[in-house]
Amino acid sequence: MSDIEIRDDRQAGLLEALGSGGGEVVGHIQYFVLESPARALVPVHTIVEPAHEGKGIAGSLARELYSIAAREGIAVAPLCPYVVKWAERHPDEAPAVTPELLHAAKKWLAAHPEGF
Repeated sequence: MSDIEIRDDRQAGLLEALGSGGGEVVGHIQYFVLESPARALVPVHTIVEPAHEGKGIAGSLARELYSIAAREGIAVAPLCPYVVKWAERHPDEAPAVTPELLHAAKKWLAAHPEGF
């Protein structure tokens, strides 16, 4: 994988991968923070710029999202298909989410589709 830096822009709901030198955004996970029935990070989209695909950037972003959630003591309720598959392949790093929390995340997204 190329040398990247990952930064969390919570206000914008973006976990961004910056290319070497820290300037160019080469990929990101767009997410929101669910507050009820429990606090959770909810990834909606994972995008890697075409010129940077195949370098492990998406996986690094998913891993960091779960790491952030673990540090904050909250869950990840993945709606993004990539993050769902990544979590299935890495159950030791991606704890399963309750159906109730996943349902609440889907319901919140359906009620707030703007920006996603």
